[in-house]
Amino acid sequence: MDENLPEVARKLFAGPIEFLKSAPGLQFLPDPTVPEIAFAGRSNVGKSSLLNALTNRHKLARTSNTPGRTQELNFFNVGQPIVLRLVDMPGYGFAEAPKDMVKRWRFLINDFLRGRQVLKRALVLVDSRHGLKDVDRDVMSMLDAAAVSYHIVLTKGDKIKPSKLEATFEATRLEAAKYPAAHPILFATSSETGAGIAELRTTVLEAARL
Repeated sequence: MDENLPEVARKLFAGPIEFLKSAPGLQFLPDPTVPEIAFAGRSNVGKSSLLNALTNRHKLARTSNTPGRTQELNFFNVGQPIVLRLVDMPGYGFAEAPKDMVKRWRFLINDFLRGRQVLKRALVLVDSRHGLKDVDRDVMSMLDAAAVSYHIVLTKGDKIKPSKLEATFEATRLEAAKYPAAHPILFATSSETGAGIAELRTTVLEAARL
């Protein structure tokens, strides 16, 4: 890795970042002109908070107490001129959602993952208090099938004891090794304390440059 990359990433994410558009279907996707990094995670995993921490913003991504509120692909341009795009994918695993909504979600995500040539990497967010759940494994299998490389990112690391976080991290790492498209590097993060955020920024930029 370029030893200057962490500083380049810090400056990039401290600079211009703008919401581009929401896409409820593939026909609404922006032109595939720049590298994209997608964020996936269960509802209430802290995806919006992580996006806000990553981009040094308070309200870039909307946080919601209503599970499953985001049912569109949200695109954010990073840099001026644009260096990369962040894609906030709809949260999954919300029990209250009607079956037809869950079905639409699967079709949208599946089609996006399989057909997006500029998608360089995905980040699968997992609540460190709970570890991997079956809905996470389903999404990991979708990413495997689409041949999209992904990192697992543990969120809310400040909410549990360090020893528990370490145990969850190791258990997740061992299980992720069984999935073909899972990247061997995992992250433990906290949007509250900033733990792991700088490293994640660097990895996002590095993946975008591939």
